[in-house]
Amino acid sequence: MQPDKQPGTSQAVRSQESLGRVHFIGVGGVGMSAVARIMVARGVTVSGSDAKDLPVMADLAAAGARIAVGYAAANLGDAQTVVAGSAIRPDNPELVAARSAGLPMIHRSEALAATMAEDTVVTVAGTHGKSTTTSMITVLLQGAGLDPSFAIGANVPALGVNAATGSSPVFVAEADESDGSFLNYRPQIAVVTNVEPDHLDYYGTAEAVYASFDRFTALLPADGVLVACADDAGASALARRTIERGNTRVVLYGTSPEARIRLHDGGPGDVAISTPAGRFALELHVPGRHNALNAAAAFAVALELGIDPGVAAGALADFSGASRRFEFKGEGRGVRVYDDYAHHPTEVRAALSAARSVASGHKVHVLFQPHLFSRTREFAREFADALNAADTALVLDIYPAREDPIPGVSSQLIADHLGPGGRLVGPGHESVQAVLAAARPGDIVLTAGAGDVTAYGPLIVEALNVEALETEPLDTASSNAEAHGA
Repeated sequence: MQPDKQPGTSQAVRSQESLGRVHFIGVGGVGMSAVARIMVARGVTVSGSDAKDLPVMADLAAAGARIAVGYAAANLGDAQTVVAGSAIRPDNPELVAARSAGLPMIHRSEALAATMAEDTVVTVAGTHGKSTTTSMITVLLQGAGLDPSFAIGANVPALGVNAATGSSPVFVAEADESDGSFLNYRPQIAVVTNVEPDHLDYYGTAEAVYASFDRFTALLPADGVLVACADDAGASALARRTIERGNTRVVLYGTSPEARIRLHDGGPGDVAISTPAGRFALELHVPGRHNALNAAAAFAVALELGIDPGVAAGALADFSGASRRFEFKGEGRGVRVYDDYAHHPTEVRAALSAARSVASGHKVHVLFQPHLFSRTREFAREFADALNAADTALVLDIYPAREDPIPGVSSQLIADHLGPGGRLVGPGHESVQAVLAAARPGDIVLTAGAGDVTAYGPLIVEALNVEALETEPLDTASSNAEAHGA
């Protein structure tokens, strides 16, 4: 996309009414469809197009949007504002036509900010855990009887959709820092799960990442609040700088003694939150310390919105996970297969820790696909260190996404630092067979990465079950032979 302004440079939030009739180029994307869905529900005239006929487009059409498959200048119709996805090429005919007509073009985050301008806004930012924490907050609020509007960067089984308009004046949204677009929001409550260097293809330096989060927290009003993780060095440092700046209140959560919302995590079945109002046990259906911390963040937001802590604790039991966040894909031959969006070393480490916690002493095998050449170049050693927590680490070629190849950068940079259980593996049949060769009954298989590695989970499950069917007659024959004394 080549917008009139780069993401994160809005000086003021526009009103929904000022946008007029809105056309979405690339409306089938998860983030774009979320904003379009909310706008339709709030009475905005919406049209949109995408290169492929995706299921969400039928839902939008049924809700009242005018939807086209394929790109053509005529699809703009009488649109007054254009929202273009980040993957849209500069020569897209609709983008070219919109420029020629002088139509204002805005980033998806600006369009979302316009829809929530009259609401009490809760945003969730951070290098990791945004989608899960935003989902947890939304599910908790619904379970507590508060019906918020929400926009999440992942589908959530407990919600059925990734975006909807609620009946209360509270809007919960995932705030993406990857391109600076989280600076377009004006939250009342801002959650920051963690702050680490990432997206250096956009920011250039770690210092620029930290400065962007400083600008984000500076947007909070005097009567607002920053909810930050005390256990994360980057978020904790951000909280200290925010306190020094004095523009808003700060609430810390985590296992640290500094945390006001104090997490006690003794593992599955032994998770609780201590607050000035008392101690409250949590029933969580998602494993890992990182998810316990996400739950603490959601609990903190609930208290800020006036929800009784006992009610908040009970409502968290309704959360069953978000799509591609340690998502169970199935099992075969006694092997359970999960999929996770982990594409940063910290995320890979957290996902493998969760896998280890549910493996109950059995082995953990990961099929990992690096995402972006630039990220692989910056974090190759860190990725290897994280992957070495698995018993078997199989690494695919880099998923390039929006990037062109960088000379000398390949998955070999990671493989060079893998332990004896790690190696490069080819795509397709080769990688599936490598997983099958390693996995035994009771083991956990994890597919991880932000690219098309997610498609491997179902293939592995299918292969495990085919293998089980093929071996069953042999087992039966053997049993029969033994029974007859052969």
